Amino acid sequence: MNQNFIEFMRDYRDCRMAVAVSGGVDSVCLLCWVVALGMNVVCLHVNHGLRANAETESQYVRDLCARLGVPCHVFYWTADKPTSGVEAAARTARYNFMTAFCRVNNINVLLTAHQADDQIETFLMNLGRGSGLYGLAAMRRVSVRDGINIVRPLLDVPRAELQQYCDDNGIKYFTDEMNQDDQYTRVRIRQNRHVMTDMLGITDARILLAINNLGRTRDAIDNKIAELASTVIDSRRAMFTDSFLFDLAPEIRLKLLGTLIQKIGGDTYQPRLNSLSNALRNLQRDCKFTLGHCTLRRLGTRILIVPEGEKTSFRTKKWKTKIKKQ
Repeated sequence: MNQNFIEFMRDYRDCRMAVAVSGGVDSVCLLCWVVALGMNVVCLHVNHGLRANAETESQYVRDLCARLGVPCHVFYWTADKPTSGVEAAARTARYNFMTAFCRVNNINVLLTAHQADDQIETFLMNLGRGSGLYGLAAMRRVSVRDGINIVRPLLDVPRAELQQYCDDNGIKYFTDEMNQDDQYTRVRIRQNRHVMTDMLGITDARILLAINNLGRTRDAIDNKIAELASTVIDSRRAMFTDSFLFDLAPEIRLKLLGTLIQKIGGDTYQPRLNSLSNALRNLQRDCKFTLGHCTLRRLGTRILIVPEGEKTSFRTKKWKTKIKKQ
């Protein structure tokens, strides 16, 4: 078992957790490892009904959990499937099933089996898109989705190590045929990533080091932005003067506006960069528009952000008090 994984999981030893298990090698190994550590876990599996052997995989996960003595819950995605973007829709459905279960059962932590190769592939995909700091910092070890902590304890464990553990211990797992379909960018990166090491000398370890360094910078910025946001949000409304926003450095300005919109609008993700850039341009003059399930309004030097559909009035006692103090 990987020592880094053991050290990371020490912080969760007294916590009841759910583990997302697809039946693939990564999640099967994760389940076996947390059981070997004696953790209090429940297995969650989603059958998307997208592959011919989906039910076979679901039954295997049930049988594996029975052998390990782990409670298992299987969810079926029976909704109509979209004609495009099926992979993204399936991912959303999967998280919706699992986070809903966690909330109902008072489970605050959901473990997922994203590992080091996934992290590197995400970094390279975002590099190809020209992403900035937040894209290149790739996946977070801990994030929040629908009020549940999504924890990724395998981000520095390579896929080969997980596969070796399962093979050495006779643990069965399934291989998704989509992982070999080179119409997907991630698969093409996976198939050709060796070129970076073989021809350029850029090892996986160095890429992971860069990702971790970028992640620390991202976290420092996030902490500062959260501190700023907390000073102006009151009951899902944010009111401030234009200087509060526009005196900040451009990158901080964008992330602060995105954070305010996300918190007030209640979306899982912040609006896209282009949308935030356009919003900042609009807010340089008197305006009123919607973005991310919020209504944004500027009047004179004052800016207001409220949930979409609510009144956009600046006339509150608290705002008047702030004006007088200024």
